[in-house]
Amino acid sequence: MLKGSLTALITPFRDGKVDESAFQSFVDWQIAEGTHGVVPCGTTGESATLSHTEHRRVIELCIEVANGRIPVVAGTGSNSTEEAIALTRHAAQAGADAALVVAPYYNKPSQEGLFRHFEAIARAVDIPIVVYNIPGRSVVDISVETMARLAAIPAIIGVKDATADLARPLRLRNAVGPDFCQLSGEDATVTAFLAQGGVGCISVTSNVAPRLCAQLHESWASGDLATCFAIRDRLAPLHDAMFCEPNPAPAKYGVSLLGKGAEDLRLPLVAVTETARARVRAAMAGLNLI
Repeated sequence: MLKGSLTALITPFRDGKVDESAFQSFVDWQIAEGTHGVVPCGTTGESATLSHTEHRRVIELCIEVANGRIPVVAGTGSNSTEEAIALTRHAAQAGADAALVVAPYYNKPSQEGLFRHFEAIARAVDIPIVVYNIPGRSVVDISVETMARLAAIPAIIGVKDATADLARPLRLRNAVGPDFCQLSGEDATVTAFLAQGGVGCISVTSNVAPRLCAQLHESWASGDLATCFAIRDRLAPLHDAMFCEPNPAPAKYGVSLLGKGAEDLRLPLVAVTETARARVRAAMAGLNLI
């Protein structure tokens, strides 16, 4: 089972192109810092503005440097079922440990359409699938009932839950049992999510604070709640800073402060404002990250 702190990786750009060496160095640093898994080509990786060639290449680069040391969960979702199948097949062939497949955005499918979308992908590929439920971006919300139907498909092993509904993991756990892997997609509520039946988090904040994020999950797993809660409280200002403007702009600025990549983004995303820069710097300095 996937668990702990999994970093939703940024994709470094330089001069308009993917900075391959910076990306691989960044993944290697994440592993050295104790991150429990990495997720290339998700929302934070700006997958929406990667070409298909770039998308596949980034996943391959990540798998190459991870080299089996930690799980690689490749982002392969699309609002086209056939495109999602093609991207997921590539991830499987490249050696990813699992695929993260976002709910179809813009199309606004019904619950039956959502079920059939994920069912078709699961039937077409040979790789574990984590369903990504993020209503704030996709406009559709995968209900507990639909998720329970999906959980009955052997290839579908879990969910990244970015609903911010802390009753959801408990309801889903009661519906499908403890073996379905529930990962939070909301850094600020991760400890509460764990208490409600979750097992980890696909994190934006861990781009800049991987060691602390990993230690939070490790202390939770070992039952050291005092340490877990102390880290939770220390990380709270950084979580807020990472989302003070659209993701991943604050995270990319934070990574640039660490000297691990330029803050370049692709339109329609733009660099953070001076106000946000000050907030990110202050939060990172408060944790002695810079």
